[in-house]
Amino acid sequence: MADEPLVLGIETSCDETGVGIVRGTTLLADAVASSVDTHARFGGVVPEIASRAHLEAMVPTIERALKEAGISARDLDGIAVTAGPGLAGALLVGVSAAKAYAYALNKPLYGVNHLASHICVDQLEHGPLPEPTMALLVSGGHSSLLLAPDITADVRPLGATIDDAAGEAFDKIARVLDLGFPGGPVIDRLAKEGDPTAIAFPRGLTGPRDAPYDFSFSGLKTSVARWIEARRAAGEEVPVRDVAASFQEAVVDVLTRKAVRACKDEGVDHLMIGGGVAANSRLRALAEDRCERAGIRLRVPRPGLCTDNGAMVAALGAEMVARNRPASDLDLSADSSLPVTETHVPGAHSHDHDHVHEVSKENLYS
Repeated sequence: MADEPLVLGIETSCDETGVGIVRGTTLLADAVASSVDTHARFGGVVPEIASRAHLEAMVPTIERALKEAGISARDLDGIAVTAGPGLAGALLVGVSAAKAYAYALNKPLYGVNHLASHICVDQLEHGPLPEPTMALLVSGGHSSLLLAPDITADVRPLGATIDDAAGEAFDKIARVLDLGFPGGPVIDRLAKEGDPTAIAFPRGLTGPRDAPYDFSFSGLKTSVARWIEARRAAGEEVPVRDVAASFQEAVVDVLTRKAVRACKDEGVDHLMIGGGVAANSRLRALAEDRCERAGIRLRVPRPGLCTDNGAMVAALGAEMVARNRPASDLDLSADSSLPVTETHVPGAHSHDHDHVHEVSKENLYS
């Protein structure tokens, strides 16, 4: 284990400042500072507030992770950071911090892809990823089906949302029901007390001529909102629990159906589910049921590793080091629309950090 790469990962793509430390595929620390309560007052994430929160939380969160792991920053073999996709300002805070630490500590820097990191985090719980890996990623910003023959260099998109992501739909329906933000956890909780067959909400892009692996939740969102508005206009009570259960069932039905189909079509005998919505209890249960019936092995990280976190970035960074992938240059930039096919941002040439003055490094990080 001592020979495995020790990597610190920084994640700031949205509203959570995540710092993780991984040795190989072993998680040593996972520190998170969330600004979600601040954003809740506005009904959604406010980019400028998120960026400022990252700025304030960065150094304390890194120090907390190092303490939790019981290591010094000088022990690290590399620094990994989410380079994209995500909110531009938020990403810049994380990238700037990672560059500063890499420069001061004379360590290699790895700018990695947020979505690929969501796949790689499963190694921390269930061991090395099979190759290829079929992954269903569902979050507030993404709903994607990905085939990953090599998580460090080859991730192929099979399908994605053409409008709203699944998590975004959860947040919008929660807002219509006056349930607050974020919407996913509260809808999941209320749905357990409702009837998922009470209301027949539509399943988008499930017709015979529709793209087999793409997703669409905009029509579902509109249908649910209009159903609620009609009840209210008629002076009738809205059965919140039944609405939550029926809406949630429509979302997870489509997600799991298409994911299992992709596994069968590609001849892959396992499915990994990641992203914030992977914490949804009904998605996990339906996926497990359908995968078992199809002879597919299901891999889903525990809920804390599904939401945005630094551990997933560190996991992918450690894999980059282990496979001798090229490090990023110190002029690494954040890319808010970094495609998933770019699992990391390699440098044009390797940097020699020997010009960093030792006295400067001592002043920055003792």
